[in-house]
Amino acid sequence: MRLADCHNFHDFRRLAKRRLPGPIFNYIDGGADDEVTLRRNSAAFETVDLVPDVLRGVTDVDLSVTVMGQKLALPVYLSPTALQRLFHHQGERATAAAAETFGTMFGVSSLGTVGMAELAKKHRTPQCYQFYFHKDRGLNRAMMQTAKEIGIKVMMLTVDSITGGNRERDLRTGFSIPFRLTPGGMAQFALKPRWGIDYLRHEKFSLPQLDAHIDMKGDSLTIGRYFTEMLDPSMNWDDVAQMVEEWGGAFCLKGVMSAVDARRAADIGCSGIVLSNHGGRQLDGSRTGFDQLDEIVQAVGDRIDVMMDGGIQRGTHVLKALSLGAKAVGLGRFYLYALAAAGQPGIERALTQMRAELLRDMRLMGARSVADLNRDKLRFR
Repeated sequence: MRLADCHNFHDFRRLAKRRLPGPIFNYIDGGADDEVTLRRNSAAFETVDLVPDVLRGVTDVDLSVTVMGQKLALPVYLSPTALQRLFHHQGERATAAAAETFGTMFGVSSLGTVGMAELAKKHRTPQCYQFYFHKDRGLNRAMMQTAKEIGIKVMMLTVDSITGGNRERDLRTGFSIPFRLTPGGMAQFALKPRWGIDYLRHEKFSLPQLDAHIDMKGDSLTIGRYFTEMLDPSMNWDDVAQMVEEWGGAFCLKGVMSAVDARRAADIGCSGIVLSNHGGRQLDGSRTGFDQLDEIVQAVGDRIDVMMDGGIQRGTHVLKALSLGAKAVGLGRFYLYALAAAGQPGIERALTQMRAELLRDMRLMGARSVADLNRDKLRFR
């Protein structure tokens, strides 16, 4: 199977599975516990139907949106995700370059493998910095100050990961950073020698956002221990309000799932929220971002930019979210599989297909711009 044979999300997933060692593919692919929420994230879109308007004479379509003060050429952005250079040696460099080509926003994770300063210097496209709340308040301030000095415009605090989820696929394969693999996991790496050659030929794996502040080298601290020992489960609304004030710019909470919390986010001055269950990787059995979107937009959509992620596989999924009032939609696995399959060309092919689907589907819906999409375009089963 070649990149040219990839025509949709599922094709990219199959190619990624062929190219990645089993433990790394399952790190991307898996969820928490029984993976009920992981499956539900995509299935939720099937509960709502699109109602097109015909004979609208739609030729030109404007897909642009403005989110937290950032103008995007597409209503989708590349969500911040961890460890990207494990999936392909280009990692976040490929993600940032593809985002710039398509005029959309990308995010860099605290667990990213390329420095956000390097990416901000090279690319003009909007960049957000996703970070976690640490027990060390000085560390939190230092990380925000670094982002401010670099010129990051959007700060994105993840609030659904005060401890790591129970990702049993990773437990079975022994996946961790640093690597501590089971014999079965080692065999999977041996079956994919091309990945190993690429991994060894390119720059040494690192976590530059954390390396300046935390010793993540050698056996000193695994990713699992980072979540359980360094993140602060006592984080509360007062802590976040102080961070919003200290940042003084666009501040987004990722992982909000209730209308009550959405109102609190608006009250403390957040610019945006992302309805997210972390791709089904944290609390299994939780609602999906799409399930909660209508209720939350009706509650706070006039006060704060509401976005969502989780389960996006098609342009029609994006249109349904936009019709319910989402300002934009985050892509995660959608581009990670493409990255793993072929690096920057893979992501660009995936985004080319997404843009083509959006343009075609907008014409079929009789919509000239995202503003033409609204709740009247939907019927709930």
